Amino acid sequence: MRKSNCLWLLLMAVLLLPAQEMAAKKKKEKEVTDRELWAGVLYRMAAPVLSNMSEGKLQENMQVELSPTWDGRDKRVTYMECFGRLMAGVAPWLSLPDDDTAEGKQRKQLREWALKSYAQAVDPESRDYLLWRKEGQPLVDAAYVAESFLRGYDALWVPLDSLTKRRYIEEFTRLRRVDPPYTNWLLFSSTVECFLRKAGAKSDAYRIVSALRKVEEWYVGDGFYSDGPGFAFDYYNSFVLHPMYVECLEVFTNSGKNKIWNAPDCNFQRAQKRMQRFGMILERFISPEGAFPVFGRSITYRTGTLQPLALLAWRGWLPKELSNGQVRAAMTAVINRMFGDNRNFNGKGFLTLGFNGSQPHISDWYTNNGSLYMASLAFLPLGLPANHPFWTDAPQAWTSKKAWGGEEFPKDHAYYE
Repeated sequence: MRKSNCLWLLLMAVLLLPAQEMAAKKKKEKEVTDRELWAGVLYRMAAPVLSNMSEGKLQENMQVELSPTWDGRDKRVTYMECFGRLMAGVAPWLSLPDDDTAEGKQRKQLREWALKSYAQAVDPESRDYLLWRKEGQPLVDAAYVAESFLRGYDALWVPLDSLTKRRYIEEFTRLRRVDPPYTNWLLFSSTVECFLRKAGAKSDAYRIVSALRKVEEWYVGDGFYSDGPGFAFDYYNSFVLHPMYVECLEVFTNSGKNKIWNAPDCNFQRAQKRMQRFGMILERFISPEGAFPVFGRSITYRTGTLQPLALLAWRGWLPKELSNGQVRAAMTAVINRMFGDNRNFNGKGFLTLGFNGSQPHISDWYTNNGSLYMASLAFLPLGLPANHPFWTDAPQAWTSKKAWGGEEFPKDHAYYE
């Protein structure tokens, strides 16, 4: 090779090296772990709500969207729905101890905002005092606030000052004014009363036991409950029935150690097994592309459909048929598909009405964009530390990905008791 050619090649290598290094650096920067993806989405969802509410400015600054078929109730229910549902999803994550990671700093900031927001929510002098004493809807979202305290008791309830605690107990107690309809709403009353019981306040055992008994009667088999006397094929087993039934039973029976003398069929361990079966069904719903079937009312709750699967993973209750690696991989595929294109937030950073994007006309008559923070309920496994097997196990193909990819996969069978 001629000397001039060698010099030219050397010069080109020197010139290209910085470009190659830059490309490699950019590629590395674009690669995020599953946990980083989850934490990033949840932080983006939570920060506009809690940063504003911590200063008493949520009701001033939230960009509210109401269903085109809105039923005319006081639109201020939006703020309680937004706050309560978000906190039920973010509570496990905020319960982790502080650390110096980027995630840890975001988590600490959210917790500080959340504790201030809890106080704003029940302070009658605050501009963000929530709509506790008007309409029936506050019972629903008070239940999600109560659930957030159950899920993050030491980190979110214990640090509150005594006045704020007294105010919550008073507001929760006053909600007995609401006569819940003969549906999943019975569990909202039960969840509020179970929290009062856990906090050492006076609770109404009848509201708890009657709700548990009725949900038990509504079990229709193979991991499904009916939402009231008539069965509807929707995701309310995900949104309410499985999680709140199991969590109320956990509180009321001391994790199954005690029996309910006047409701012997309400069994904590059996309710867990039913939720495990339902979780297996949800996992099979997730397509190889990270989509799930769109059916039933309240489909605008987006990833909230995965709450039972998330709860099973967070609590260490996944059945033997579901590994940490496959559940994480499947849920990551859904979260990335749903939130990876950034079209589910409106101009001020709040969730927008729709399923995947702005689709207001698919929302129900009771839906506002505060309702949509049910989506946070899929993120419960962030309450597991980063070194937990859920996060460190290698990703595995989930059932439908194996099936459609021509791989062996486990056959399904009904769950019988």
